[in-house]
Amino acid sequence: MLDVLSEANIAALVGLFGGVLLGLAARLGRFCTLGAIEDYLYGDNDLRMRMWVLAIGTAVIGSFTLVGFGLFNPAHSFYLSQQWIPLASIVGGGLFGYGMAMAGNCGYGALARLGGGDLRSFVIVLVMGISAYATMSGPLSWARVAVFPTVQSDQALPGIAHALGNATGISVALIGIVIGLVIVGTALSGRNLRSSTSSVFWAVAVGVSIISAWVGMNYLHETGFDGVPVESHTFSAPVGEIILYGMTASGQTLSFGIGSVAGVWVGAFLGSLIKGHFRWEACEDPRELRRQILGAGLMGVGAVIAVGCSIGQGLSAFSVLAFSAPITFAAIFAGAALGLRQLIVGFRPQAIDQ
Repeated sequence: MLDVLSEANIAALVGLFGGVLLGLAARLGRFCTLGAIEDYLYGDNDLRMRMWVLAIGTAVIGSFTLVGFGLFNPAHSFYLSQQWIPLASIVGGGLFGYGMAMAGNCGYGALARLGGGDLRSFVIVLVMGISAYATMSGPLSWARVAVFPTVQSDQALPGIAHALGNATGISVALIGIVIGLVIVGTALSGRNLRSSTSSVFWAVAVGVSIISAWVGMNYLHETGFDGVPVESHTFSAPVGEIILYGMTASGQTLSFGIGSVAGVWVGAFLGSLIKGHFRWEACEDPRELRRQILGAGLMGVGAVIAVGCSIGQGLSAFSVLAFSAPITFAAIFAGAALGLRQLIVGFRPQAIDQ
């Protein structure tokens, strides 16, 4: 295949495949980060949160099964090749979560809604992509590097399974699979998830999208000649990457991230057609649009600081059991909870009846 298609094009196809699965899961399975948090905090419903947990468990089991068969080396992923900065996970995750609540969607969710015709999400995607690139390599990058310097890890891999493996001598792959099974068991302990075949199916499909990325990109990395990075889905910098590609395609090549972003849009578009939900929507309230633009900007900044968004850290990094994943996800949850409280309840104390 490498003789027919370039490595960059194959990487884009790998991203496209997983992205389509993610887009379909968003529209047909209602898989959504902010929706899961809002349902859990204010809807007394943990179904979509359990879907998240099941997707994480599926991705963990699949990733470490690949490790066991020698089809994936997690040390090649940047989640385990860089020194972990806990403060970056907390600050970046908190900013991302709060921005997600203000914008009404994460980057992945905004792409999915854009596939259904929501033009408000088009603004969110643009602002988030631009702010992510400005923080990663633009005018804000010097401040990010000064506060949160990126250092390649020359010590043991910063992963939970690897730490336990070094301490016990047990196979890292076996430890990862066992942890994944525990996570899956925790998700399926809820009767509401077990009784929803559709929810289980789409949660597993999300996990498969992460696994397919690891195996595909690892193959390209080890058999190709261009040094293609081993990466999985995330929707912060790749959103900016596809914007840049749209403006300068003649000087750029396709990539996994571009394929992934395009795949989510395509999958969401197909899903909205299948459900009959496609319709054009726009923002009629300038205050709402202002809030969404602010939230999108905070998401772009926060995701780069935290080295991943709700999908990048909450699924891709979690799938290799990086130390950063649970901390970042907790910070995203806390930031989103703060933002939702501001929007739904407000911060002013309630008057006490005399």
